[in-house]
Amino acid sequence: MTFDIALALENMPALIDGAWTTLLVTFTVMAVGAPLALLVTLARLSSWRPLALFGTAYVAVCRGAPSLILLYLIYNGLAQLEIVRDGWLWLLFQHAFFCVVVAFALNHSGYITEILTGGLTAVPRGLVEAGAALGLSPRQILWKIRLPIAVRYGLKAYQNEALLFMKSTAAVSAVTLTDLTAAANEIFYLTYDPFTPLLTAGAIYWIINNVMRLGFDLIERRLNRHLVPA
Repeated sequence: MTFDIALALENMPALIDGAWTTLLVTFTVMAVGAPLALLVTLARLSSWRPLALFGTAYVAVCRGAPSLILLYLIYNGLAQLEIVRDGWLWLLFQHAFFCVVVAFALNHSGYITEILTGGLTAVPRGLVEAGAALGLSPRQILWKIRLPIAVRYGLKAYQNEALLFMKSTAAVSAVTLTDLTAAANEIFYLTYDPFTPLLTAGAIYWIINNVMRLGFDLIERRLNRHLVPA
């Protein structure tokens, strides 16, 4: 069996719809996961021990648990709890997309927390001391010195995590969302041709991956525009 161009073009609208779902899940989770990771990072680096222990435990659980297990627990498990099923929370958790965002944001933020933690701890101590000498408060030092530098340090690692996460969103089909992979599988089930829809889906993933990579490269060049090449 060979690649059928006519079949690929005929089913392209369904694959494009699936690709939009993939992109929507990816960027929504990234938008939720990054601020959440920042809060957990600050908790993890806090001098108050209970808060630091919470941050460490959060990373251990959310980064260590497979995203699909978290998704099943939230989508299937929370519905078994009366406080969720019989309360206002059900207005949110009855929707598969909301469950996907919550589950993936927990997992994704666990990895971002590690990246941010490494970036913040790598900021040269001399810069922090210079900021203090200029009269900046600890909060100002965090937002004006430490965090911008940590973002520069961790951007490449975050790029790798974001690209890997985008491709792992294929798991959403387990809770009824039709993403790009699910759309390709549905076409396969209808046509019994595995090559055409899956190769087309693979090509779309490749395009998305490279567009995201170029976007991150532009951001990196923007953040490091002050650096003069050797």
